[in-house]
Amino acid sequence: MTTLLILSEQAPSRYWQELQKEKDEAKDAGAGEGNKEPTTEEAEESNTPKQKKRKFKEKRDQNQDKKCISGKSDPFPGKARIPEDRLQKFKRKEKIKKPPHQHYKLRTMIARSEEASEMAQKQAARFDLLLPEEAGFLEGDEGEDTCLVSQEDIANAVDITSGAKHFHLKLSQFGPYRIDYSKTGRHLLIGGRKGHVACIDWQSKHLMCEINVMESVNDIKWLHSESMYAVAQKKWLYVYDSNGIELHCIRKFNDVLRMQFLPYHFLLATASSTSFLQYLDVSVGKEVVAINTKTGRLDVMCQNPQNAIIHLGHPNGTVTLWSPNQKEALVKMLCHQGAVRSLAVEKNGTYMVTSGMDKKLKVYDIRAFKPLKSYFLPAGASCLSLSQRGLLSAATGDIVQVYRDVWSTPVTKPYMAHRVRGTVWGLHFCPFEDVLGVGHQDGFTSMLVPGAGEPNFDALDANPFRSAKQRQEWEVKALLEKIQPELISLDPTELGHVDRATFEQKHEDRVKALGFDPLAKVKFIPKFKKKGRSSAGHVEKRKKQVAHEDQRVSDPEQEI
Repeated sequence: MTTLLILSEQAPSRYWQELQKEKDEAKDAGAGEGNKEPTTEEAEESNTPKQKKRKFKEKRDQNQDKKCISGKSDPFPGKARIPEDRLQKFKRKEKIKKPPHQHYKLRTMIARSEEASEMAQKQAARFDLLLPEEAGFLEGDEGEDTCLVSQEDIANAVDITSGAKHFHLKLSQFGPYRIDYSKTGRHLLIGGRKGHVACIDWQSKHLMCEINVMESVNDIKWLHSESMYAVAQKKWLYVYDSNGIELHCIRKFNDVLRMQFLPYHFLLATASSTSFLQYLDVSVGKEVVAINTKTGRLDVMCQNPQNAIIHLGHPNGTVTLWSPNQKEALVKMLCHQGAVRSLAVEKNGTYMVTSGMDKKLKVYDIRAFKPLKSYFLPAGASCLSLSQRGLLSAATGDIVQVYRDVWSTPVTKPYMAHRVRGTVWGLHFCPFEDVLGVGHQDGFTSMLVPGAGEPNFDALDANPFRSAKQRQEWEVKALLEKIQPELISLDPTELGHVDRATFEQKHEDRVKALGFDPLAKVKFIPKFKKKGRSSAGHVEKRKKQVAHEDQRVSDPEQEI
């Protein structure tokens, strides 16, 4: 009984007490050894690279075992397998052919670059499974045609937030209107032919600014952010801020009809009625180049988002491709028998859609510069626009038609159709939204087009929900990463190739840099000797004696 009583009076042990007890015992054991220091040989052995590498490997293996949820008996060890189709979706480029062994530094750099690219490809494929949104399309009942579904029916069927994206602005006094959405898809810019210009946060219906420039407006375009925009007025090009304050009047850019902004180069490309294609660097406010195309009035223009090449349509039915690096067209294609009315290029830069006065709608493969499909429209298409998901919108008079898969399968009927109150003057799909903006004679109409926008956005590139501070930080980073105009080319993958200059090219560059040819052999002139030793026979004999030797440079200052 006494023993039981003594045991019950002891306090129960806790885990921290046990740990403290173990530490105390270890400390006493260390003190008992008399603080014995390791010998010099033992210290050197523990600090050798092999020992350090072995310790690091053991520690890494222990951490990997701790991260394993199922332990060593995991039936599926290692990382999950990535489907091949997912990897192909995020494939960046083909592997570069490795240079010879003597270029070992270059081989190491290429190997590291390919390893980083492969890791990024695998990570993007894994994270693609975590994306929260998926794109959908409008599907009718059995026997129902989707092009007969009205916008009111779609707005009533969807949720309140999506239904509010369908609206109409009645502005019949200053029309027709050109329109443009910002890169984030959050802000809308409209410009009336008779001088009315307005900036709108179209989702919250907040009016940012509204002005009248008191002269005709030919085109409008957002610049790198929603804080600045350009207006092509009757005579000159003007730049305004989001409050409607005039920042610049650029008189070098006169009679501008159409504009395109290259966001990664900070270049504003303009096409004028005087046949000039001009580039303005908005980061420094200087003209980069002015090209006289010599093709007449330029009122049809679009850009290739993949390589920043400008496409121009001409009255003779041709489409030309331009770069700021050359004064001549890179490519000239005969697309229509009549004048070209509108152009549009897919975001991947693979397909181009054109419409002309011959009432035909043609789809071209830009990689081969060959037509894929050709469709006949009874009235022809005056405006074209391509969405992020590949939907094509075409305006014929006051009717807007939307088509699906125009380059993969033959199209017999439109996907959607809508009639507006006046002749259409501008079409533009909103980025990251299932919305099509239509500028016409009676104002502006926002259409709901299911499956048009990309459901997942890259917040580091274009974030619709960014704050003012995030926009400022993004602007600084974008300016630091600005691509120079000299790098614009038809094939952007050429920039990743190794420039293997030939020996002749290197030698020519060296001769130009030095001013003389260091490898040229100086003609040997024998020294004149007396007493008959400079006769013709003696001279030729001395020349033969030194013919096999390398000639030195006569001037010591020219030696390398």
